[in-house]
Amino acid sequence: MMADENNNAEVVTEGVAVEAEATEGRRGRGNRGEGRGRGRREERRPAEEDDGTIEKLVHINRVSKTVKGGKRFGFAALVVVGDGQGRVGFGHGKAREVPEAINKATAAAKKAMIRVPLKDGRTLHHDGKGHFGAGKVTVRSAPAGTGIIAGGPMRAVFESLGVADVVTKSVGTSNPYNMIRATFAALSDQTSPKSVAQRRGKKISDLLGRGGSKTAEADAEAIAE
Repeated sequence: MMADENNNAEVVTEGVAVEAEATEGRRGRGNRGEGRGRGRREERRPAEEDDGTIEKLVHINRVSKTVKGGKRFGFAALVVVGDGQGRVGFGHGKAREVPEAINKATAAAKKAMIRVPLKDGRTLHHDGKGHFGAGKVTVRSAPAGTGIIAGGPMRAVFESLGVADVVTKSVGTSNPYNMIRATFAALSDQTSPKSVAQRRGKKISDLLGRGGSKTAEADAEAIAE
């Protein structure tokens, strides 16, 4: 009887030791996995910060999809991205979680960036109008010191674009998606004297020299897109 009890005790001890080793192994693998995950996140953050782009989160909306058994909820994000030097884009993304939706929208915005010519690097060359759906916007160039007179989604666009002086007006809708698209419609129609001169086969000074202005050459040299 004593021998049987000893054998049973040894078997139980070995079983406990094996289970402890398996548990420790699972913990070790979990810790290693967590370490790798943290490492990847830490490596991605500096890349996003060093990219030099300006990201503006304009709107987040909760959306739902009706499936068998009920509704599946998610989030939709609208993001504006620019470099502050005349390039800007917008995008939207949907996901089950907010951070993932923002990442999708940011990636889409970076792929759809457009170039907008700026006067002296601070304002638009001329006035413009944009229309999309029920949204109608008007953008106007402004003298130095005016600031960004715009509200809501339009302000995010001009801050990301790098515009310092502009006057805007939006009528017809307060939907951020329509306002953003109408604003981009107005910005896509912007042209610069340099592009107009190249298209017409003339010099910039010929376009700016109204009535034989003596400062036409200086004005032409000061133009920068």
